[in-house]
Amino acid sequence: MMLILNSGGTFNKIYNSKNGELEIPYNNEVIEKILQSADFDYSLAGVVYKDSLDMDMSDRKMLASIIMESVDNSFIIVHGTDTMDITAEFLSEIFEDRKIILTGAMRPFEVDNIEATLNLGMAIGFLKAKPQNGVYICMNGLVELSKNIVKNRSLGKFELVK
Repeated sequence: MMLILNSGGTFNKIYNSKNGELEIPYNNEVIEKILQSADFDYSLAGVVYKDSLDMDMSDRKMLASIIMESVDNSFIIVHGTDTMDITAEFLSEIFEDRKIILTGAMRPFEVDNIEATLNLGMAIGFLKAKPQNGVYICMNGLVELSKNIVKNRSLGKFELVK
């Protein structure tokens, strides 16, 4: 079984017509909508519901605690892209016996549902292929150990570390 943890991020943002801003809702509707077409056993839990720039060490410790206490050994964390690398590095220092993939989207599902769906689908498929234990990042058509992938902010995409 696989546990999917929703920590918010751009992936989940929806348009608030009252104030004209994109906000992260306190629900899992976007992920549930994508997973409707998936036929596999998974659990889904909403955890933080923040933009990744607002995440702090206590949020990362909470994610680690949930993973540590889980009977599952495969995890997907839907996470904002700006600090995904910080969370991945933190989790890498703690877990050697689990498969953890962080994924997200550069544009909200509500704005462009293709990227978010592709990234989550790739993360699920990668975990189903039973990779080696480790902390991975799945973005922009790449799935790599987190130390081998980086966000290129000037190009707005993730790339392999050379």
